[in-house]
Amino acid sequence: MRLHVGCAMWTHAPWQGRFLPHPLPPQERLKAYASWCNAVEGNTTFYAIPARGTVETWAGQTDEDFRFVLKMPKSITHVRRLGDVGAELRAFLDAIEPLGPRAHALWIQLPPAFAPADVGVLAAFLRRLPSSHRYAVEVRHRAFFEDPRATALLEKALAGVGAEWIPFDTTTLFQTTPTSDMERDAWTRKPRVARRTVALTDRPIVRYIGRDSVDETVAGWRGWVGQVAGWLREGRSPTVFIHTPDNAEALRLARRFHDDVRARLPEIEPLPEPMRAPAEPPTLF
Repeated sequence: MRLHVGCAMWTHAPWQGRFLPHPLPPQERLKAYASWCNAVEGNTTFYAIPARGTVETWAGQTDEDFRFVLKMPKSITHVRRLGDVGAELRAFLDAIEPLGPRAHALWIQLPPAFAPADVGVLAAFLRRLPSSHRYAVEVRHRAFFEDPRATALLEKALAGVGAEWIPFDTTTLFQTTPTSDMERDAWTRKPRVARRTVALTDRPIVRYIGRDSVDETVAGWRGWVGQVAGWLREGRSPTVFIHTPDNAEALRLARRFHDDVRARLPEIEPLPEPMRAPAEPPTLF
């Protein structure tokens, strides 16, 4: 029984020298992160298809059971809106091929304008995708969360090809007014939608964003601890990504979430012992 947890990135300035050794050469940064977490969001692939050689270094720094949830390029999802994307899709799939089983799911994040009327386009796109990968979809149009007919329409399209629906739980973020610049920025950029806790497949994926306050973030995920524990008891294999507006504590919080679930299910395989930054040398004064 294994729970995968991770963050939105594997390198972040506030972690350096605090959680992770610093400096580290680029070819060792993911390895250090992977000693803390066993999954990561691949957000960089949204902006550009990586060189195959770069992806080979990612594979070399991680074990085969490490999970990448890789975002499809925006040229596919936002620019061409899933139409006439054969060349971009082939280039993307070729680039990530070295990851092998580490490419846990290909993440199709759709723009807020993607509405229930567009589900047919998504369904046709999903049917054309190669079966060599798993796929997961994130939508942000509020109708999918507020209109039961829209919810059912999307669930049917996803279930027909074994794709998962990724919920982005922002309810804790929007629970009270922002108290920092980073929280105010997150309020302008993150979707304000209802929490969704339904899994369509045996590999649910959850994105959760809390607050810059550790206590508020932990309080907000308590329901997810029970939900994820329930999925594990059902034989599912969930992946949970922990965000905060500044992500300064996200690395440690991801492990804490894992600990909270493991407190309910001690049989969950523990995370590895993390590679930590060296302690400050003692001084005479």
